[in-house]
Amino acid sequence: MLQQTQVERVVEKYRLFLSAFPDFHSLARAPLRSVLSVWQGLGYNRRAVALQRIAQEVIMTFNGTLPFSENMLVKLPGIGKATASAIAAFAYNKPVVFLETNIRRVFIHFFFAGKNKVKDTEILPLVAKTLDFSDPRQWFYALMDYGSMLKGKIQNPNRKSAHYQKQAPFQGSNRQLRGMVLKEIVAEHRVTESALRKKLHVSPEKIREIFLQLQKEGFIKKRGNGFFIA
Repeated sequence: MLQQTQVERVVEKYRLFLSAFPDFHSLARAPLRSVLSVWQGLGYNRRAVALQRIAQEVIMTFNGTLPFSENMLVKLPGIGKATASAIAAFAYNKPVVFLETNIRRVFIHFFFAGKNKVKDTEILPLVAKTLDFSDPRQWFYALMDYGSMLKGKIQNPNRKSAHYQKQAPFQGSNRQLRGMVLKEIVAEHRVTESALRKKLHVSPEKIREIFLQLQKEGFIKKRGNGFFIA
């Protein structure tokens, strides 16, 4: 939930999500529509689908227990190397090395003050050298909190990262329209292209493009001239 989303927006949704799906079994067997309904407001709905698929995989392959090995974690849907390492650190307190935006900000600020286009490969050895092996979880918590504080105090050091990309505006974006379409389908159970086009004031070509994307990604299915959550 915290990926590319501010903590303030996540806290209440986190509580609601855990209340609705307190364990892997309840999440794995829930209708996708129910999962997306609880997720509404967070954006990046692919993350909700990935979470449910992870729950299903954990039940089928790991007897309901999340693996602690990074090599196993990266095999789960939607989990890359950095996320796998973060899970290992925060869930299992393993001394692993990884970067996320706040951690990156701290190291660029302290070690690369006079340099631009700083690569992650330059930062990671420093993360390894400073890692607290006795309590890595608390160390990474501290780094992330410090990085969050820095963002509000000085010009964002992450602008010096070789991997820095400014996020495109949400208003009027394809991402915003996708979210609006999914929200309507979740609320109405079943919608047609023409009805949704008129309601959202979108061109036929654009609404068709969104529907095709959502179908391809497994969010929705078509029956007759209507669409519903898969």
